[in-house]
Amino acid sequence: MGEGPSQAAHSARRRAIRRKAQRRHMHFYTHCAHWSVCRAGAAPIRWHRERWVLGGTALLLVLLTLVVIPAWASAMRSDPPAPAHTRLALPVPPLPPAAQKPQAPPEDWRTVRVQPGQTLADIFHGLGLSPSDLQRVLDADRDGQALRRIHPGDEFAFLLDGNGTLQGLRFDRDEATRVTLRFDAGQVRALAQARAVERREHIAHGVIENSLFDAGSQAGMSDAMILQLAKVFGYDIDFAQDLRPGDSFTVIYNDVYRDGEYLHEGNIVAAEFFNQGRRYTAYRFESPNGDVGYYSEDGRPLRKSFLRTPVDFTRISSRFTAARMHPILGRMRAHKGVDYAAPTGTPIYAAGDGVIKYRGWENGYGNFVVIQHNGTISTAYGHMSRFAPGERVGSRVHQGQIIGYVGMTGLATGPHLHYEFRVNGMQRDPLTVTLPKPEPLPAAQLAQFKRQNAPLLARIQAVDGRAQLASADNRSDRR
Repeated sequence: MGEGPSQAAHSARRRAIRRKAQRRHMHFYTHCAHWSVCRAGAAPIRWHRERWVLGGTALLLVLLTLVVIPAWASAMRSDPPAPAHTRLALPVPPLPPAAQKPQAPPEDWRTVRVQPGQTLADIFHGLGLSPSDLQRVLDADRDGQALRRIHPGDEFAFLLDGNGTLQGLRFDRDEATRVTLRFDAGQVRALAQARAVERREHIAHGVIENSLFDAGSQAGMSDAMILQLAKVFGYDIDFAQDLRPGDSFTVIYNDVYRDGEYLHEGNIVAAEFFNQGRRYTAYRFESPNGDVGYYSEDGRPLRKSFLRTPVDFTRISSRFTAARMHPILGRMRAHKGVDYAAPTGTPIYAAGDGVIKYRGWENGYGNFVVIQHNGTISTAYGHMSRFAPGERVGSRVHQGQIIGYVGMTGLATGPHLHYEFRVNGMQRDPLTVTLPKPEPLPAAQLAQFKRQNAPLLARIQAVDGRAQLASADNRSDRR
């Protein structure tokens, strides 16, 4: 049977579609018609580019099948159940007795720093402690001097309970020893703790241009050390009127460190001062009996019988004269002393060893102190703002001891010290009065003194040599 009309039409339409597809993709069939892995009657296989592409694709599919399918199967596999654990109750050993005790709370020590003019009784009173507490402390310390002679800047630490009762006191007996006192049920326990103290030496060199303070500051010295330098040479040099530009100094001094931390300024060990072309030297030396002082290079003590200036002053405001116009009274009047201008509250020192002969108010002088040094010599100090505590008429004082503080009581227009030097009751000029030279060290001590200071002298001379070379270089540069 032949094909029906519909089938014939369908067959014709398919042939037309094939012809259309062949015409549309003729370039592909033409290009790829010879692709075959094996053709009958053909020459041995020769790998062309097309075969390499087909082979690489097949190899890639095989590798993906071998890698991806096992990984997917592993990911789909569930983890095996975790093994069961067995818990056993084990006995715990008891804590040692020390660990069972509760830790004590930290103690609250209250530290108080001593202020100028303050006594230990003042400190106890300020904390609400009774005189009996103070007496217990004084009785408990075997070295009572550390508590009976306190100084500004000293520190005391107090341990008080909730009721304000004294439980403990901590203080420094000296630079190297800290003492802790404990008070418990009427019993006193004292613990002394040694502390590491060291002194670190420094050397400074300065040239005077404006003032000693400017030169010392530029040399790296503190104000306290500059004042100490002025005191060392204060017997021989009047730093208010004797200094000249070009004067120079070299100083070896030390600082005190405790437990590795800076504590305070130490002492001048050796010093040299050139003033108006004259050379002065000072070396610190401790004699066999424990006395410490400064001596010149030939072994003579620098400490004279009297201080030339008994106050750290800024300038001389009025000199010794037979006639001057009084700034308050407005008439000519003799001025039989020297006025040293200084800020109110500056300490005033005893010019020499002696006994207080007068201490009180004197017309014109205000608060006034007179010290009798021997049968013929006395010194007088006027216009004080207040007296040093603890001293009275008849008290013995030592050279350099504080006897009062600068003020402007009496007839004064500004704060200053009026200082008089009297011989048999007659005033003499303190700046020009002649005093005898002290005797040098005994022969045995003098030999020890020179052996001790030979290295210091060599160091000072080395610094002087470098300073002279630097000065010569500067002069040549200016030329």
